[in-house]
Amino acid sequence: MNSLKKICLPSLTALSLALSAGMAHADERASLEALRQTTQALIDALVDKGVLTREVADSMLKQAQQRASTAAADSASAKPETSAAGKPVQRVPYVSEATKAQIRNEVKEEILTQARAENWGSPNAVPSWVSRLKIEGDIRYRHQMDTPDGDNTPATTYAGVVKDGSTGLIRALDLATYDGNGVVQSSTNDKRSRERLRLRLALTAKVSDEVGVGVRLATGNATDRVSTNQTLGQDFNKYQLFVDRAFVRLTPLDGVDLTLGRVPNPWFSTDMVWSENLNFEGAAATARLINPDAAFEPFATVGAFPIRDNAPPTRSDRWLYGAQVGTLWKASSRTLVKLGLAYYQYHNIAGQEDKDWSVGTDNVLVPGASYGQYAYKSGLVQRGNTLFETNPYLPGVTGIPLQYGLAYQFKPLVLTASAEFQHFSPYSLLGTFEYVRNTAFSQKDFLHRAGSSFTGIEAGGDPNGYHLKLGLGKAEVREEGDWQASVGYKHVGSDSVVDAFTDSDLGLGGTNIKGYTLGFQYGLYRQTSIGVRYLSGKTIDSPINDAVDAKFGVSTLQVDLNVRF
Repeated sequence: MNSLKKICLPSLTALSLALSAGMAHADERASLEALRQTTQALIDALVDKGVLTREVADSMLKQAQQRASTAAADSASAKPETSAAGKPVQRVPYVSEATKAQIRNEVKEEILTQARAENWGSPNAVPSWVSRLKIEGDIRYRHQMDTPDGDNTPATTYAGVVKDGSTGLIRALDLATYDGNGVVQSSTNDKRSRERLRLRLALTAKVSDEVGVGVRLATGNATDRVSTNQTLGQDFNKYQLFVDRAFVRLTPLDGVDLTLGRVPNPWFSTDMVWSENLNFEGAAATARLINPDAAFEPFATVGAFPIRDNAPPTRSDRWLYGAQVGTLWKASSRTLVKLGLAYYQYHNIAGQEDKDWSVGTDNVLVPGASYGQYAYKSGLVQRGNTLFETNPYLPGVTGIPLQYGLAYQFKPLVLTASAEFQHFSPYSLLGTFEYVRNTAFSQKDFLHRAGSSFTGIEAGGDPNGYHLKLGLGKAEVREEGDWQASVGYKHVGSDSVVDAFTDSDLGLGGTNIKGYTLGFQYGLYRQTSIGVRYLSGKTIDSPINDAVDAKFGVSTLQVDLNVRF
């Protein structure tokens, strides 16, 4: 209300002064009276709309009249001006029609502008809390065609190796599936065409300057954390929406954020380490030194995320810890470079020999309460990590459920770099590079955990991975006519990162994959784009760590129509 007074009082005073001056000129009375009536009507309208109370409006008019009277009295008490003949000179100020119109419009515009900005008394004004909410999302329709290589090792080979227990090591459990009758359920040679849909709907709310919350719903399923696709062709069944994100963000200091809950990826990274669809559960804190005038803007992030809660005595907990430091470097007005060095450590995720069992009558294995706690569950694993049988192979003993665990510990050290060169305005040259090494990769440690069944056996594997991507065009395709072309290459060693959380597209997902990606995206309309990607991936090492030199490769074509809102 004070801001309204600051706008109205000076303007009303000017009007009153103009009225007082105009009264001395009979020809101006009608025009000035109309101006006064217009001002009065405007104030009455504000009272009717609830913007002003009648008491405040009357007070404002009274103050304006008093100031006008004071100005008139001062003018009357002033020594009158005389002419050369000694007669009083009377000067009547002239207020032109243009000036009166200008005063009228200025008062009206000033009051209405303030009213619109603060939603004063507007019948359609939304509550203030609505302005603190933001709703956004996207819908993507995808046609996907997967074409396996013609020389892939048949699925029957994988299934036979696992079924007869001839090896305790494997890197592709999903290629070794079979039913209770021994019929193979997987395929490595057949094409597959799918129509897929993705829906994501997010709501963020600014509770205060220090507190915000976020929620996102997405399609997908409860067992695939790195994909939000819904495959069509399910007999017209309805789709499920899952809570993809749910977090609280605290900002106690400028440049410092603490995020708790199911949070977006807090790391500067590519999809070689963390899938773009992956969200984290736990807590992350990020500090940034933001200075628009500085060449460097450093940042640091730490996080702790439970992967599995403990439930004594049946299982122990599993955690992921991480820390990253980096900086945004403004090398020039047209060159931006971002660097990051991260270290991650998984706790209790590696497998070890499971000894919680006994042999009962008729040579049937009897598992204990904690049996299977070292397994890398099929619902978690994608493909590529070296796995070993954590349960014993006992000739003549039946009822032994196959359990596989990770052969290696995981403590990846990751260097990530990206650059944007804006020398080709309005387009940019984009580059990304990432290198990862699993510093915990150790054959000796594997043998220590695997038990006597693996004495002298090397699990093999590759602890290194790298990813290079180049793009040309708009950094983000958002408007009609925007476009971006890209090419990328990946070499993701079998045990460089945990395969459960990496990219799910190249080679149909996971690690132990090398290959390239070609992509093009074009803006059809504002926030609407069409994209085409061709991915070709092949295994690096044999998916079966045995005498069989198995291999698997697949080419994937994805055509996307994506709409943001």
